[in-house]
Amino acid sequence: MKEFSSYGIAGARVDRIAKNAECNKNLIYIYFENKETLFTTVLQKHLTRVYEEIDFTPEDLPGYAARVFDFAMTHPDLMRLMAWYSLEQKVGSLTERASARDKKIKAITNAQSAGQVGTTFTPGFLLTAIMALATAWSATNPFGPSHDTDAAKMPSETRDAIAKAVSLIIKENRSEKKT
Repeated sequence: MKEFSSYGIAGARVDRIAKNAECNKNLIYIYFENKETLFTTVLQKHLTRVYEEIDFTPEDLPGYAARVFDFAMTHPDLMRLMAWYSLEQKVGSLTERASARDKKIKAITNAQSAGQVGTTFTPGFLLTAIMALATAWSATNPFGPSHDTDAAKMPSETRDAIAKAVSLIIKENRSEKKT
């Protein structure tokens, strides 16, 4: 995790990983075949942990956004690892990540059908907006930390503001319904 979150796939060195893990470099290649598979395995392991630790609640999307914010702020290595994955998309697709996304979109669709979430925005747009807001102040985001330098000093207030913003985004726009 440390090697890949610091250097990405291209910059990571299997010899450093082997040295830090106190194992033989060749054994890493025998088990994982290549550096990309090792990276994907590390990322998938940590994303699985995220899916288990952060309950997705379509009936409480502001609460979900607050939990994602807390996680992003306390796990900068994972946020960097995800940033490297996004930058170096040459590795294989993460089917579990796509599956988790699809389940969330379906849950939002169902919440919209049940009237729990407004329909002004599509489920995919809502999920993207929620994740963008919830992770905007993480160390890897080029805007949040540099544009709102006080947010890191006031995580509780920032979390509350994110939840409020999500609450406003998911509300039904009544003026659009009338037209």
